[in-house]
Amino acid sequence: MDWTWYLFRFDGRINRALLWQALLIVALLAGLLEIAGQVIGIVAGSRSTLKLGIELDFDFGLDDLFKLVDPRASHALASADLATAILKTSGMALFFWIYLSTAIKRLHDRDRSGWWIVPFFFLPGLFSQFADLLPKANWMLPFGLSASALWLWGFVEMFCRPGTSGHNRFGPDPLLEIEDGSASPASPAQNWDQGREIEIVPPSASPPGGMHVKRGA
Repeated sequence: MDWTWYLFRFDGRINRALLWQALLIVALLAGLLEIAGQVIGIVAGSRSTLKLGIELDFDFGLDDLFKLVDPRASHALASADLATAILKTSGMALFFWIYLSTAIKRLHDRDRSGWWIVPFFFLPGLFSQFADLLPKANWMLPFGLSASALWLWGFVEMFCRPGTSGHNRFGPDPLLEIEDGSASPASPAQNWDQGREIEIVPPSASPPGGMHVKRGA
């Protein structure tokens, strides 16, 4: 598999399994970055212990992305030490790109435009970030329910539902490509032309009559 295309490009289609795989990859990378940050903290003296753990987040751990547009949270991020800020910024940029790349290709597999990422990801994320600033009124309840419904719809659409069968406007069916690839090693045997492999020996090439090999020779 072309890993550069899989994790960083936006063209084509991927199936559900590859999106789940991307989620696991991001979780492992996030765990490694967290460990690196803790080690830096121990060396700097701001931490005394190392805590290990991996957390699966279906939004690829991009909650901090929405904090960048929230002045209350952006000041807290800016006040972090330089090493932590660099790790967080690098990780966030990497995870965001991987999320967009894989999620858009998965939407293509559902025969949907990549712009569906806006209602499935950005709108619910922004609402969640600023929900505490919104009025606590009954008329706000439909907006909260709509944001939750959009997130749930996006999760089911990308992580649970199968892709469209056969080719669509975004490319070939990834499942058909997998089946063709798994069957390709056996195809030479299936297409073996036995007639071309048989060597026809003319009668003149046989030993003259009366010639034979003596036993024990």
